[in-house]
Amino acid sequence: MTRVAMAWFCSILLLLAASAPASLAQTSGAAAGSPEIEAVRAPVEIDGRVLLRVRGVASYQPQDRAEAIAARIVAMAEDPGFRPEMLGLADQDGALAIMAGEKLVMLVHDEDAKIERASSRVVAQANLTRIRQAVEDYRRERTSEAVLHAAARALGATAALAASLALLLWLRRRGEAFLEAKVHARVRSFEIRSFEIVRGERLWSLVRWAVGTGRVVATLVVLYVYLHFVLGSFPWTRWMASRLGDWVVGPLRVMAAAALAELPNLIFLVVLTVVVRYVLRLLKLFFEAVAEGRVELDAFDRDWATPTYKIVRLAVIVFALVVAYPYIPGSDSAAFKGISVFIGVVFSIGSSSVISNTVAGYALIYRRAFKVGDRIRIGDALGDVTVIRNMVTHLKTPKNEEVVIPNSEILRQDVVNYSSLAASHGLILHTTVGIGYETPWRQVEAMLVLAARRTPGLLESPPPFVNQKALGDFCVTYELNVACNTPQAMVRLYTELHRNILDVFNEYGVQIMTPAYEGDPNQPKVVPRDQWFQAPAAPQPPDRGGSESGG
Repeated sequence: MTRVAMAWFCSILLLLAASAPASLAQTSGAAAGSPEIEAVRAPVEIDGRVLLRVRGVASYQPQDRAEAIAARIVAMAEDPGFRPEMLGLADQDGALAIMAGEKLVMLVHDEDAKIERASSRVVAQANLTRIRQAVEDYRRERTSEAVLHAAARALGATAALAASLALLLWLRRRGEAFLEAKVHARVRSFEIRSFEIVRGERLWSLVRWAVGTGRVVATLVVLYVYLHFVLGSFPWTRWMASRLGDWVVGPLRVMAAAALAELPNLIFLVVLTVVVRYVLRLLKLFFEAVAEGRVELDAFDRDWATPTYKIVRLAVIVFALVVAYPYIPGSDSAAFKGISVFIGVVFSIGSSSVISNTVAGYALIYRRAFKVGDRIRIGDALGDVTVIRNMVTHLKTPKNEEVVIPNSEILRQDVVNYSSLAASHGLILHTTVGIGYETPWRQVEAMLVLAARRTPGLLESPPPFVNQKALGDFCVTYELNVACNTPQAMVRLYTELHRNILDVFNEYGVQIMTPAYEGDPNQPKVVPRDQWFQAPAAPQPPDRGGSESGG
C-alpha cells in the first residue's frame, strides 16, 4: 500500500510540474537580464499569456503602457473587419511603429531594442509576429468548437478529481486500518527501568498527525492541479490559472522570508519556551511533594501547596512574556500595539469581578477560614464545603442542596466554621427553654442535664452545663449547652435533644412556658406519660440512654 501511495503522490507532483504556468518559463527567461531592467518593464498579457514586456516612456508608466497595448490588441481581435494581414511596420518619429491599418498598436524605440540586445527592426518584427499570433489565438479559442473542447476537458478533469478524491479516501481507510493493525499494537512507552521517557499514546498521536498531514497535503495538491487545469482551459479564466501559483505560494513565500529574517528571535523564543516549561515542571513536582507531605516547610500548610503553585506559575509565565515581548515578530508594529491595548481595555472592563473573586479565593485559602469538608455558615447558607475554586465556593446543605457563593461575597461576610475546633475542643450546641418561677431552678437544670445525657452522639467531656439567660416577666430562660465532635450531625442531635427535653419535662410534670405565657391555666400544660405514644407514634423503650428517675 505504501508503494502505491508513493507512486500516486509522485505522479501528482509530475502532473503539477507539467501543468505549471507558461509564465514561469517566460519569467525565468526574462530573469537572465539585469534586475534593474526587469524592474522597469511591465508584461503585456492577453488571456493570461505574456506576449512581450515594455518599459516606460517619459511620464508613461510601464504598467499603463502595457495595459494600453493589450487593450488595442484585444480591440483588434474583437473587430470582425480586422485581418491579421493588416498588421505592418512603419517609421514614425524616429521609431518603428506597429500599425493595424491606420491605427497605432505600439512603438519600438531604440531604447527598447537595447534592452533586448538587438536592432529596432528585429525587435519590432518579433513583436509584430507575436501580436499577429495573439490575435489569431484570441479568435480561435473563442469559437464554439474550441469552447466545447475546453468544456469536455474540464469535465474530464472533474471526473479525474472525483476519482483522485475517492482514491485518497480509500487510501485513508486502508492506511488507518494498516496503522491500527501493524503500528498501534507495537507502539509502547519507551522506559528505562521505572522512568518513562515517551508515552506510547504520544507516539501514536504523532504518527496519526503525520499521516493526517500527508493526506491534507495530497488533497491540496490534487485540488491545485485541478483548478490550474480547468481555469487554464478557458481563455476568460486563463489569467487566474497563470496567477494561481503566486496566490498559493506567495503567502508561503512571504511567511518563509519573514521567518528567516526573524530566525534569531524565533530561536530565542523556542529556547525560552523550553526553559520555562521545564521550570514549571520542576515547580509542579516540588509543590506536589509539599502537598503530599514528602517535603515539609516551616509554617507552611499543605493545603497551600496547590494555590501557591498556581500563583508562582502565573508569575513565571508573566515574567517569560515580559522577556519574550521584544523578540516577538511584529511586536513593534502599530497593529500589534493597537491589538494589545484593545485586549487590555477589554480585559480590564470585563474581568473586574473575575479578578476580585479570584483574589478573594486566594485570600480565603491563606486565611484558613475553612477547608473542604468543613461545615460552615455564610450569611443564611449553612452546609458542608465541597469545592473551593478560584472564584466561587460550593456548599452542600443538610437538605442536599448545592449553594454556589462568590468568594468576594464570602470575604465581605462573617464565616462561622463549626468544624475547625470540633475535633480538638468539641462543638457546643445550645438550646433555650422558658420555665415558670414556681419550679426550682435546681430541678430545671437537673432535668436539662438528664435530657442531654439521654441523647446519643454527645460528648461526655466537657459535660453538659446550664446557663440562666434571663429572668423574664413570666419565666426564667435556661440555656442548655452540650458538646459534640460531629458538626455534620448538628440537625439530628438538636432533634434528639429537643425530644428528650420534652420527654423529661413531661415525666416530672413541669410545664414549659415558652414561646408565650399570659396566665396560669386551670390544668398544667404537660403530656401525661400514658399519652406519650398516641397513634400513630410507635411505643419506645422507657429508658432512652438513662433511667426514668435521672442520672
